[in-house]
Amino acid sequence: MDAHALDEALRDHWGLDAATVTTLHGGMNSRTWLVRAGDTAYVAKRVSAADVELLAAGCSVAELLGDAGLTSRTPGAAWNRSPQANPSSGQNLSASPGKVAVMTENTALIPFRIDIPQADLDDLHDRLARTRRPVPVPGRDDRTDFSRGIPQAYLTELAEYWRDGFDWRAQEAALNAYEQFTTVVDGQTFHVVHVRSANPDATPLILNHGWPGSFVEYQRLIPLLTDEFHLVIPSLPGFGFSTPLSGTGWELARTTEAYAEIMTRLGYERFAAHGTDIGAGTTGRLAALYPERVIGTHVGSDGRSLGMVGDKFPYPEGLSDDEIAQIEAVRAKDVAERGYFEMQNHRPDTIGAALVDSPVGQLAWIAEKFQTWTNPARPTPDESVDRDQLLTNVSLYWFTRSGASSAQFYWESEHSGLDWLAPSGVPAAWVVFDTHPLMRRALDPWNAVSHWSEHAEGGHFPAMEEPELLAADIRDFFHSLG
Repeated sequence: MDAHALDEALRDHWGLDAATVTTLHGGMNSRTWLVRAGDTAYVAKRVSAADVELLAAGCSVAELLGDAGLTSRTPGAAWNRSPQANPSSGQNLSASPGKVAVMTENTALIPFRIDIPQADLDDLHDRLARTRRPVPVPGRDDRTDFSRGIPQAYLTELAEYWRDGFDWRAQEAALNAYEQFTTVVDGQTFHVVHVRSANPDATPLILNHGWPGSFVEYQRLIPLLTDEFHLVIPSLPGFGFSTPLSGTGWELARTTEAYAEIMTRLGYERFAAHGTDIGAGTTGRLAALYPERVIGTHVGSDGRSLGMVGDKFPYPEGLSDDEIAQIEAVRAKDVAERGYFEMQNHRPDTIGAALVDSPVGQLAWIAEKFQTWTNPARPTPDESVDRDQLLTNVSLYWFTRSGASSAQFYWESEHSGLDWLAPSGVPAAWVVFDTHPLMRRALDPWNAVSHWSEHAEGGHFPAMEEPELLAADIRDFFHSLG
């Protein structure tokens, strides 16, 4: 019995339709479900590896679960993460109304300012000056040819500017213009940018970044939204100043719960959510776990997402041979982009050692994605995004050593068994940049997303590439909700 068959059997056992069941934690050998029936939410019994063996031997779901398959969860309650009820421990997941058991650390919001020691800056400049470069390969001197990765001619140019032209202190001062704090949730330190609107009727909006981004990604978007929104920008665990990692186990679901707790500490009982990349996952899961709190979800995507059909997303029914061929062409092209993905999914420790020791290595690892994932009409990364903003983002990874720790998030997510997107009944919007004609046909075949818009411009980093278009779409969607 595979995972999908088990889900179907559980739905039949509980007499629930497919839309009411969401996988929260675990893979085939250890799963927990969020079950919604009307206005009531439940946490289903965890199915252990031993249970799966019983199912494989012919035991029915009814025999396995008996009459105690569901545990009620009070709406708005946070998940209990005590050692006695840890979802990763194989034990049942319970709920504790209004609080999280292990979230009993100091819940203070500690004011934070960025102040990188001068010794770290000097070390960066020294390492850049002593870069050991590859021997040039004849015929590989085109600075715009990214067919084999980032070309050395362009990388050398960007690294020299990073060393001699880039002003970290000016960027640091600009970032410190915004209110920031750190707070500890479930043992992990989280860094959060909090920009309050002067508008007393402003809507709280959490902005969720992904990889290889950071809170810096939203720097140009902030002034376009603060007249209508209070902005909350948390850094993922292991990213930026949400470091060092407190331990293993920080994946999508646990991070989402921590984000909800951060919003609670800020006094935002109801809020809107936007995200891209990993942030699309945390955005959707906030709505699935806390539908009574989330006003709506807004996801930014790009045409490359079509390459995930057949992997992270199923092929929709009714596609023509030509449509399937178009998707397969995108998938084939996307194969070349999966090297980082497989490395971070399976060997984060290996690549991490290189990224924290070589600033040019870290620069190449990130900057390449700002060419291959951005507007294809722009031949180099700093023609798609602002060069100083790009290097501020790379510098953040370097100074915090988060090239290594951010890669851990991929390993945790890959081995968690969680679906990338979690369904909910909360109003949802998608805005797609550098779009493909089949995007909605493939990713929203039932037109379940209430607000869908597409642009030829931009790419994977819309807040950096096309902040005005992104801001306008966020406004339009949340205005439509009244």
